Amino acid sequence: MSTPSGRRGRQSSLCINDELTYRFVEDVIRELAAITPGPFLHIGGDEAHATTDEDYRTFMNRVLPLVAKYGKRASGWNEITQADLSTDVVAQFWGTGTTNASLAAAAARGNKIIMSPGNKSYLDMKYDANTRLGLRWAGLIEVSDAYGWDPATRVTGVGENAILGVEAPLWSETLRTLDDIEYMAFPRLPAIAELGWSTSASHDWESFRNRLGEQAPRWRLQQVNFYPSPQVPWI
Repeated sequence: MSTPSGRRGRQSSLCINDELTYRFVEDVIRELAAITPGPFLHIGGDEAHATTDEDYRTFMNRVLPLVAKYGKRASGWNEITQADLSTDVVAQFWGTGTTNASLAAAAARGNKIIMSPGNKSYLDMKYDANTRLGLRWAGLIEVSDAYGWDPATRVTGVGENAILGVEAPLWSETLRTLDDIEYMAFPRLPAIAELGWSTSASHDWESFRNRLGEQAPRWRLQQVNFYPSPQVPWI
């Protein structure tokens, strides 16, 4: 697996054929499993740019069973679908496109998918070109962008029955304070939440934007540092 030293920095790979690598990884998994209460353990698996496809599959085929060994259900970024997955492994889609052959194949085999498309659900993306915080590698995400997609039709071959849920990641390269976190999360987080808990037939941007605007007094009272999107009629 690659170990990045910055998004554009130099990268290296673990020694895939050295048993010491797997003893180390097993120690990490064992300790994480012992201190986390939930049923899942996310092993990452993306951005393995310095690792060959063959080595990547070798590594994942050795490591994924270790998660189950310590009583957890494995999850990882969608690149893990290149490995020989058991059907209880959950893949998390972070891509910006609408096709992914290995993800669709995993869904067809029975693997569940968490939808987190970078250009729709990443809360660390800028709202617009003038947003002082955030990144823009996946694109600019205004509130309507965060709301205007359907998890069940986002990726060809990954239908509603294959989707375990949605998640809105928030990476902190440009964030330093709780105010920063709140500014990037609100009001996009409620948009992602509604997509996750409601049916696609009930999604309605005009209804949502009006209901969202009604949350402003509550957020102000709670001193939530939300972004006052011009797309929303705040009261």
